[in-house]
Amino acid sequence: MIKIAPSLLSADFGSIAEQIAMVDAAGADYLHLDVMDGRFVPNITWGPKIIGDLRKLSERTFDTHLMIVEPERYVDDFRKAGSDIITIHLEATIHAQRLLAYIRSLGAKAGVSLNPSTPVSLLEDVIEDVDLILIMSVNPGFAGQSFLPVALKKLKEARALIDAANPSCELEVDGGVGRSNIARVVEAGARIIVMGSSIFGAADPAAELRRLRDLSLPAARAGVS
Repeated sequence: MIKIAPSLLSADFGSIAEQIAMVDAAGADYLHLDVMDGRFVPNITWGPKIIGDLRKLSERTFDTHLMIVEPERYVDDFRKAGSDIITIHLEATIHAQRLLAYIRSLGAKAGVSLNPSTPVSLLEDVIEDVDLILIMSVNPGFAGQSFLPVALKKLKEARALIDAANPSCELEVDGGVGRSNIARVVEAGARIIVMGSSIFGAADPAAELRRLRDLSLPAARAGVS
């Protein structure tokens, strides 16, 4: 099953309630929330307060992606704000296994993300501690970037690792995915597709979300788990 996760980073926050309601009605599975601190990535977005306010607007799964240094200092706050999945960057914390276990102890699903230059092999020692692997297909920090082809190779490697060691783990991709390549990322093994500009930059975001899901389905049926 393919899950679509619109990234609210690309939504119009002047009408955010309407934007969320629109993608909810169009069948979004998750809402993706990019948290940036201006240190781990060159941008600043929002913190737990805004996520707590957004939580009142939707019952969809909140897929919170922490692009911040020392995420261990903040996971409690993001869980209390309503995050259902909390994804940390392997590159941003020293004690990844301990933090992933702690996120699970809070009742959230624990995700781990890799930047484009970080090899998938580094996940081998934590694969049993994760509920989600997020492969970045752009260098994180800004919406609207072009897809990096190396992500296809990394998705295949992550899919093989998941299938061998933790089949219940979900595989997500984020960055530069749209009509031209959604089928390829699904063929490579992704099952959660994060899209921001591709959805919210369309003239009719709801119709575009449905169109993108339709484009993913043949690859999913021909593919994998």
